[in-house]
Amino acid sequence: VQLQASGGGLVQAGGSLRLSCAASGRTFSPYSMGWFRQAPGKEREFVADITWSSTSTYYADSVKGRFTISRDNAKNTVYLQMNSLKPEDTAVYYCALKWGSYRGGAYEPGYDYWGQGTQVTVSS
Repeated sequence: VQLQASGGGLVQAGGSLRLSCAASGRTFSPYSMGWFRQAPGKEREFVADITWSSTSTYYADSVKGRFTISRDNAKNTVYLQMNSLKPEDTAVYYCALKWGSYRGGAYEPGYDYWGQGTQVTVSS
């Protein structure tokens, strides 16, 4: 399985970006997906995740109300819509896949595959 994250870039504070993560290879359902991020000099942190059926989504408190995770199973793609971006959202964003129906949550070792990351830079 390969995960290709895209959609990062440079945006001004208050702006929006939409990240995508496309899964390819032997992507047997079900699987949950998560987004994480790592800012310079900091540990990687959980951002959001979504279950296979999209019935459950979870967000870190720092992004709740501003970010929305969604997925299109027909396209094997998960999205992260990021609105009202702040300079503290600057980080490399990673997507991750976890086999099964249960959410992966913030437990990184629980994920089976990781994407290469996409840079998001928010200027003030």
